[in-house]
Amino acid sequence: MKEIILVRHGKSSWEYDVLDRERPLKQRGSTDAALVAKEFCKKNSAPLNVFSSPAKRALDTCKIFTTIFNREVDQITIEEELYDFDGRNVIDFIKRLRNDVAQVMIFGHNHALTSISNIFGNQYIDNLPTSGLVKICVDIEDWNALKKGTTELIIIPKDLR
Repeated sequence: MKEIILVRHGKSSWEYDVLDRERPLKQRGSTDAALVAKEFCKKNSAPLNVFSSPAKRALDTCKIFTTIFNREVDQITIEEELYDFDGRNVIDFIKRLRNDVAQVMIFGHNHALTSISNIFGNQYIDNLPTSGLVKICVDIEDWNALKKGTTELIIIPKDLR
């Protein structure tokens, strides 16, 4: 059994004239990420394998989760291919994971994470909102055999406010 936990970055700020990769979180993005991380911890153990897009908003969201999980920030692995908006690179990344990794948490972007949630989960999600989290369990031993699984958990920030 393999578990994929997908987290869309928190709400980002458009008030700065910066490249897309450098866009920071808004205060609401930080607050929502912390709400979702705390809720996740109530029902699940913190994953050991945490990967993030290099984009500032995704990495900062990941750091909020990591802090709430009482983990060191240096345990985050930054992966260039997670800076993806259609999902193909993220799917390829997942399929290349080592098979001794049973659970993975990925911080990334829409529409990639919404698409992946719908391709591999069994609950349709119209749009994974910022700071939204989806946990999918897949009955496989080899990541390369990735197939449709079961959506075990969806956490949406507005449901926690």
